[in-house]
Amino acid sequence: MRIVVLAGGIGGARFLRGLKSAAPDADITVIGNTGDDIHLFGLKVCPDLDTVMYTLGGGIHEEQGWGRAGETFAVKEELAAYGVGPEWFGLGDRDFATHIVRTQMIGAGYPLSAVTEALCARWQPGVRLLPMTDDRVETHVLIDDPEAGGAEGAAEGRAPRKAVHFQEYWVRLRASVPAHAVIPVGAEQAKPAPGVLDAIAGADVILFPPSNPVVSVGTILAVPGIREAIAEAGVPVVGLSPIVGDAPVRGMADKVLAAVGVESTAAAVARHYGSGLLDGWLVDTVDAAAVSEVEAAGIRCRAVPLMMTDVAATARMATEALTLAEEVRT
Repeated sequence: MRIVVLAGGIGGARFLRGLKSAAPDADITVIGNTGDDIHLFGLKVCPDLDTVMYTLGGGIHEEQGWGRAGETFAVKEELAAYGVGPEWFGLGDRDFATHIVRTQMIGAGYPLSAVTEALCARWQPGVRLLPMTDDRVETHVLIDDPEAGGAEGAAEGRAPRKAVHFQEYWVRLRASVPAHAVIPVGAEQAKPAPGVLDAIAGADVILFPPSNPVVSVGTILAVPGIREAIAEAGVPVVGLSPIVGDAPVRGMADKVLAAVGVESTAAAVARHYGSGLLDGWLVDTVDAAAVSEVEAAGIRCRAVPLMMTDVAATARMATEALTLAEEVRT
């Protein structure tokens, strides 16, 4: 079985670990979000790609869900001593090595897809990990700028606004201010990375894990050609809700859902993806009442436990997704 998974960071990586356990013989291709990528200290950092690579390769900090296990922060401390920031983004010493290798290879002319393949040769994640694009795409968030002076925005009765990198919004600000818009800068001009469209065309099943539907899966779908390829693939497309009981399981997805006018409910996220893209949708048992609402939108829906408490529980979720895919197929 050939499975394609669109994955963001922690949620996507942990789901993939369960999927590998549920379908050990499957050929799994992961299309990873690169909209979270950021340049820091002269280095290209790819948080979502690295989280998948470290998680499946056995090097992740399990409690955090991101960063390296057994990490130290001597380089970060020395940079801070020189007054070099940003201090709010905590790159560890082991993690720095990954970003140094990546930046050197890109500087030597290798595309991100080739670099990712080379990094994975060390970690052996057991899946084929592809960036969504080799082109530069960065997700930015539009927020109020209370520190800005002048009368800009006064006529509309609102504070001036500014765009910040998604990492600043998510990590430094902790999504504590309203997001007015989410913009994947550069996505419109980007092209799918080599192998992405071929993997979609050759898939037997396409899965959307419980990743952020706006800044993870949504950013991947914003790259021209990917959404269209999935819609035209002619195979079951099944998603798992990242919203349980009207709240994100992890993170602050409700903040960016609000920015695109989507309620923080399992049914609303399914409608956001749409029946033109999704064939099946899994909601948690606490949201069983949403099943009829989702099916009324033309998407087959089932209520099953969706809490990734351990690998076994996550494997059961993955099995349910594959089972629903077979139901849709027939």
